[in-house]
Amino acid sequence: MNEFITTSKLLIQQNSKQENAFIKEVISVFQNLDTLNISNKECLENTVNSLNSLINQVWNKNTKQSRITRHSKQWWNNECNQPINKYRASRSLESWKKFRRVVKDTKRTFFNTKIQEVASKSHSPWELMNWVNKRKLPTTEAIKYNGNPCITTDSLWEALHTTFNSALHRPIDEEVLNEIKPKPTTIWAPFLKEEFHQALTKCNNSLAPGLDKLMWRHLKTILKQDTCLAQIINIANMCIHLEHWPSHFK
Repeated sequence: MNEFITTSKLLIQQNSKQENAFIKEVISVFQNLDTLNISNKECLENTVNSLNSLINQVWNKNTKQSRITRHSKQWWNNECNQPINKYRASRSLESWKKFRRVVKDTKRTFFNTKIQEVASKSHSPWELMNWVNKRKLPTTEAIKYNGNPCITTDSLWEALHTTFNSALHRPIDEEVLNEIKPKPTTIWAPFLKEEFHQALTKCNNSLAPGLDKLMWRHLKTILKQDTCLAQIINIANMCIHLEHWPSHFK
């Protein structure tokens, strides 16, 4: 008897009502956040932690329990549920054919969307390699130093140490530093909306979210709202001004 590994996971399905509700409520969280009264590091920490806590509450409110198995498919959506349930109830050939047609159309739509996204946004064809058969890597060759292959740890260390630390213990003339003219101190320019939008356009929508549950595609939608973007800019500018990076961002 075959055994299948099954786990449960809280998730929000892409392009679902739950995801739309999640994004809408996160926008409300950002809009109601107080970032204008951040005056010290402790206040900055509390603001960021409060933001994280509220987003987690919204996430837990809109997620559903999903049963993950090794047969779970990323392309599966709600449109596939009805025909498979109908087939399981009737076990008719016609129901099976209808289910297969729905699956075929769903997979075509999903993969065409992914290919279009890679082609037009990330420009990284290597992301498509997970959908084709993996190829064996070419035969590797040992590092050579002084004509001999480095096949032991000591020989490899000697090659790297000699190559990258070749100037170690050599005499230097520190007087040349006095010839360098000092440059005037510049003030850090505040972040601009355009900088954030330019940075976000380069982010891949399909990357897995971090601990705050927000994916790049979520942030792209949320930060289209000027009020939400202004809150993020305030936090970023205060991180620079207070010379402090909140622990949550680490």
